Formats: sequence, structure tokens, C-alpha cells
Amino acid sequence: MPRNLDLTSLRSFVAVAEAGGVTRAAGFLNLTQSAVSMQLKRLEESLDLSLLDRSARTIALTAAGEQLLTYARRMLALNDEVFVRMTDQAYEGEIVLGVPHDIVYPAIPEVLRRFNAEYPRMRVHLLSSFTVGLKEKFQRGEADIILTTEDGCDAGGETLMTRDLVWVGAPGGVAWRNRPLRLAYEARCMFRAAAQRALDEADIPWEMAVESDSTRTIEASVSADLAIHSVLEGMEAPHLEQIRHGGALPDLGSKKVNMFVSELATSQVAQDLAEILRQAYSHQSGGIHYGKTTTLPVDFRVRSSSSA
Repeated sequence: MPRNLDLTSLRSFVAVAEAGGVTRAAGFLNLTQSAVSMQLKRLEESLDLSLLDRSARTIALTAAGEQLLTYARRMLALNDEVFVRMTDQAYEGEIVLGVPHDIVYPAIPEVLRRFNAEYPRMRVHLLSSFTVGLKEKFQRGEADIILTTEDGCDAGGETLMTRDLVWVGAPGGVAWRNRPLRLAYEARCMFRAAAQRALDEADIPWEMAVESDSTRTIEASVSADLAIHSVLEGMEAPHLEQIRHGGALPDLGSKKVNMFVSELATSQVAQDLAEILRQAYSHQSGGIHYGKTTTLPVDFRVRSSSSA
């Protein structure tokens, strides 16, 4: 007798694999942690296989889990394609989302994947810039939704989370030990002044060793151990790591991640995207690594505006 796999359980399994844990997956699925755990248990029992290695602090896939993940993604993609074609979703058009480049990862790829699954005919323009530039574009009506990183939250904004600023450098790097301390920042980076002020208050000499309008240039310089930088905790690029300085460097305080939704963005599409962003950042936890970056649809376009 043929046996059927439960698609709901498969969707939870894929979400846990891609989010790196049950807590974050539950947030994206809008389910409780216990519900997700129960679905995973049911899936393992139906296959009589262990799919997740729970022996370490972070959840990892077993060999069987890695094999199932490939099939599960294909099954869910086919299911979603059938549903979209048969229900003939009518939403079409485009929406402009602005996100500071230093908080794009790890949340935004999953946000875009979820949004595309719900609205496959919508085009998303992702504006990657600094907070100052994004707020200017928002005020000119050039963006429907923006995220910002700030000390406070202006009228009309909603704080999604508050996160500590941390020092980052090259893996195993020693640049943080040098004096004067060599820094690398974009000219309009919101974190730059906070770092300089904290160093001055701690009487630590510093110099701006690398200054550029290009985030890639900053990241390349830091990953080469030429200087250090600061980011929100848990959002450092994969080729950088948080510096464990043992108190040799000053604390940098915290920043808020805020969301602003245009008064003109009243459609259900915009509201749903805002809710996906809200869930993604409200459930954000440091150190999440996605198992796979989902390929974006052909009509998805990214505009980088680092010098805006």
C-alpha cells in the first residue's frame, strides 16, 4: 500500500533546515515551537528515520535529513506551483523595499522567498543603501517600505528589534590589537560615529584606515585583517567574525531596527510583506545560518545604492 508524506510536516522540516533552528522556523511559519517539533517528530516516525542531529547546541541535519531536504524542496515547490496556477492569484505589479546593507543577512533572503511564494506575480525592487539615504527616498515616495538602523524611532515608525553593536574583524585576525586602532567604515555609515565616540571615551587611539562608499570594499579590507568594523550582533558577513576582545575594546551600545510603511502602501500585498518582515526581525536570533540560498524569480531585481 502506498504511503503519503505530509506536506505540512515537510514544510516545517525545510523551514527548520533553512533557518537553523526550531525557534526561528516557528516564527517564519507563524506556528508555536511545540507545533513545529511535533510535525518533525511525526515526519521522522513516518519514515522511521532520524532527520535531525540534536546532540549539539545547534540543530544539524543527519545524512538522511540532507537527502530528504532535496526531495522536500522539490515537492513543496511543485505543490506551490500547482496551487498558484489553479487558484489564479490576481496580484501583479511591483513593490519597493529598502533595507540597510548591513542587516540584509540573514533575514531578507528568507523574507523574499516567503513573499515570492505568496505573490509570485509581484516584482520586488530591493534598495540597498544607508539609513540616511533610505529615509530620504522614503520621504520622496520612492519606497513603499524601508527598514532603518537608528538610536531611536521617528514618528510613523515601528521598532522591530533592538540589537547590540559589536566589533568584527577577520577570522583569527589581530588588527584589533594594533594601536592606533585601524578602522574601516563607509562615509555615511550610522555605526561610525558611535565607534569613534566609544574609542575616544576609552582613550584608545584610532585612525580611519579605510573609507569608502562601497560596502564590498569595507568588508574586503576587514576580512584581510587590515582594519576592524562594527555591525549589529548576529548580522556579520560570513567571512567576518565577532571579535572576542575580553574587554580590550569598548562596548558600543545598541541600535534599533525600525520599519516604516508608506501611507500610500495600503494594499494587502504591502501589509503582508510588512508582516513577514515583522516576523523575521522580531524572531531574529544571532548566528543563524541558512542552509541554502533560494534562487529568486526572474522578475526580482536589486538596486544597490551605497552612495545614496
